[in-house]
Amino acid sequence: MMPAGWILALLVGALWMRERTRRERMRAQLLHRGWPTEWPIPRITLPELDPIFTPGPFGPTHDTEVRFIGRGSMDVPGGTSDAEAWILSVLALRATALFEFGTCTGKTSYLWARNAPADARIVTITLAPEQRDTVQVASGDDRRDLRFARNESAFTEFVYSGTDVAHKVEQHFGDSKQFDETPFVDFADVVFVDGSHAQSYVVSDSAKAMRIVKPGGLVLWHDYRGPSLTVGVYTALNELARTHALRHVDGSSLVAWRRPLA
Repeated sequence: MMPAGWILALLVGALWMRERTRRERMRAQLLHRGWPTEWPIPRITLPELDPIFTPGPFGPTHDTEVRFIGRGSMDVPGGTSDAEAWILSVLALRATALFEFGTCTGKTSYLWARNAPADARIVTITLAPEQRDTVQVASGDDRRDLRFARNESAFTEFVYSGTDVAHKVEQHFGDSKQFDETPFVDFADVVFVDGSHAQSYVVSDSAKAMRIVKPGGLVLWHDYRGPSLTVGVYTALNELARTHALRHVDGSSLVAWRRPLA
């Protein structure tokens, strides 16, 4: 029989872990809301991002029903939250061309390919594992951001590989700073910028994304989490928001910009 002191210690430990988890979740929610100070980029609701998210009496409507792989409590490299992955999947429903900076595991590309129309084309770019040391460091780039990029460039097979929608995905390997976006100007309905978090890469990828997206199309950035977590993304997007109408999607780490029609 286990001694009473051990049982008490186990109970105290379990309670401490539960409280720690609760505090971490609360802190993450506050950070997404701009705590402790309001972040520079204004927030919008999901219906303001796209009318397809307009709720009905029971919440999200059948118009936002998608095929989906969640992550739950699993730790997934470079992964979006379940809510963010759902948003990206819904936006693919009416998109015939999508572009992604930062393939990582290929989950976003797979969700796009699974939910987009049959004739949709998905283009995605990432560093191959053997290219990780070719990252071009610039003044002001945070070492943590650079380390994340190298760690996430670990795959040559992806979630979409071998599936019946893999033919929709056009995989590119290489440094996004060296990528020539000219063939893809005005190409995409949706562009997702989720590559290196280093400031110089966010600046470069953003400029290219804004050329790749069609008039009326949407650019989304991932990991706008504040100066203490993703300094490169936070700094670069705050600067870009001075000249473009960027919006922080409420309850997420997504930032959005819709290219004007004219």
